[in-house]
Amino acid sequence: MISVATRVWALVFAASAPGYATAFGEVIAEAGPSATTAQQTGIVATVPVTTKVPFGTGERFSFDVRFGNLKVGTSQMEVRGVEMVRGREAWHTALWIRGGTFFYKVNDVFESWIDTRTFSSLRFVKQQEEGTKDRTKYYEIYPERSMYIERSERGQKEQRSVQQPLDDGSFLYFARTLPLKPGETYALNRYFIPDRNPVTIRVLRRERVTVPAGTFNAIVIQPIIKTKGIFSEDGRAELWLSDDSTRMILQLKTRLSFGTLNLYLTSHTRSASQEATAQR
Repeated sequence: MISVATRVWALVFAASAPGYATAFGEVIAEAGPSATTAQQTGIVATVPVTTKVPFGTGERFSFDVRFGNLKVGTSQMEVRGVEMVRGREAWHTALWIRGGTFFYKVNDVFESWIDTRTFSSLRFVKQQEEGTKDRTKYYEIYPERSMYIERSERGQKEQRSVQQPLDDGSFLYFARTLPLKPGETYALNRYFIPDRNPVTIRVLRRERVTVPAGTFNAIVIQPIIKTKGIFSEDGRAELWLSDDSTRMILQLKTRLSFGTLNLYLTSHTRSASQEATAQR
């Protein structure tokens, strides 16, 4: 069962740092009762550029993973620090998923390196131990050339990518920085594997939510990726983010043909910059 939880993070996706370019996505306002003529005709607007990101070194989230009412594992997500990748400063983020049942165990790690200047993926590593399977994939991603190199046990190959690419983990951090106004839909052609684009993010609503870590005002989004996974076009996944400047990941729920998968925030640690801001 925990294998399903793994797919949540493998498919989940994370606007920008100083100097960041403007062409990182489109936002299409849903036509509602008060929609303007431009919105009704599907006019697209460039996503506004922000000057800082809502995370930093030391930020950490911990989650319970449940299948229905049954706890099947735990998950943790953190920003490890800023490192150099091919001469570029990059945030190094990591996600762990551990757990399973008596018959099936999982120990997965997903790591991303994100250029702090352009918010593009530079490197992505997946290490997955699931049941009797143990596999690792390395992706070296070259935004300046719109290509990536995939390395695995079978060898390596060069493949075409996109401009300003994002991997599974970095898309999640990227999503946290979008304006996220209810009624808007974002169409993002930035997933590093081109045939899975566009990634769509629908901003559904605001609401109050209680998780083990506390009670929060939240904004609920629905991510959709062109895949057969949890966030498929036919899926019903919803992701709760705190409706404040930190955009903490609070909860995820998705309905599958054989049950409901839920992730709940149990604890969080602020980054040094977030802590300093909170003390002002």
